[in-house]
Amino acid sequence: MKDAVRVLFMGTPDFAVPSLQVLLEEGYQVVAAVTQPDRPKGRKRVLTPPPVKEEALKHGIPVFQPERMRRAEAVAQVAEYAPDLIVTAAFGQLLPKAVLELPKYGCINVHASLLPKFRGGAPIHYAVLTGETETGVTLMYMAEGLDTGDMIAKVTVPIGSDDNTGTLFELLAREGAELLRTTLPELLAGRIEAVPQDHAKATLAPNIKREDEIIDWNRPVRDVFNHIRGLSPWPIASTTWNGENFKIWGAKPQQPPVISRELPGTVLSVTDEGILVAAADGSIWLTEVQPAGKKAMPVSEFRKGTAMAPGTVLGDRHNQQG
Repeated sequence: MKDAVRVLFMGTPDFAVPSLQVLLEEGYQVVAAVTQPDRPKGRKRVLTPPPVKEEALKHGIPVFQPERMRRAEAVAQVAEYAPDLIVTAAFGQLLPKAVLELPKYGCINVHASLLPKFRGGAPIHYAVLTGETETGVTLMYMAEGLDTGDMIAKVTVPIGSDDNTGTLFELLAREGAELLRTTLPELLAGRIEAVPQDHAKATLAPNIKREDEIIDWNRPVRDVFNHIRGLSPWPIASTTWNGENFKIWGAKPQQPPVISRELPGTVLSVTDEGILVAAADGSIWLTEVQPAGKKAMPVSEFRKGTAMAPGTVLGDRHNQQG
């Protein structure tokens, strides 16, 4: 039956690649891959194809890259593929009703949260940012709303204290692909009954904005720590130092906690272990940093070419040496 089901896959980043690979490994007939257009990337702004496009082309799968999925010509192109099933994973665009109604088996989405929690484009980030101890993947039917469709299956994974968005991204990509592998045969056979979401319990995880990257040193240490690891390795939490952007890639709370009398954001000490900075209820070690115009580096390396003295205050309130 698998090779008789015409599957149209929609996805864009690395997260979606394992799901596409599972469909191919399991013998489904993937008729095309729909992904976002190539985008400029890096300092040199080199036009770069999305990972799903690269994976699809390896297997000779046609690729369609609409700028706007809601445009009539995009809907018409999808209809030409005559899909029996549409599978999406981090595609990045909402699908119009005309597309949702095309396949006889419906449109299903691999979403990286335990719905109805964290609907939206940044569920993995928000799971870490808000200090969750577990998250997961939900396989769901797509509807016209944002991640509002009925739930088909779920898998739960713990969030460790050493996890960041990057480690969870890789883990949930694999877990989502495996959930797709085990669930899809049962779904196509009509042996799964989807469950409606409790919309009253829904929370949102909108895409991260530039202002969301800025560290608020007046927050408790645990919140600052979750902020830093929640934005690592992208888009990266930041503060200011000497009036310039200062990105923080890695951190760890000071143990045991010690409350400083200094203003939040004040540098308490600088050692090869890190830069110890005061927060609202304690202090936190910054272990990997990126000064403006330079690459990310451990603080032991940062210290070799830069003087940051205790008493320095990070953030927009002060940008001066103490």
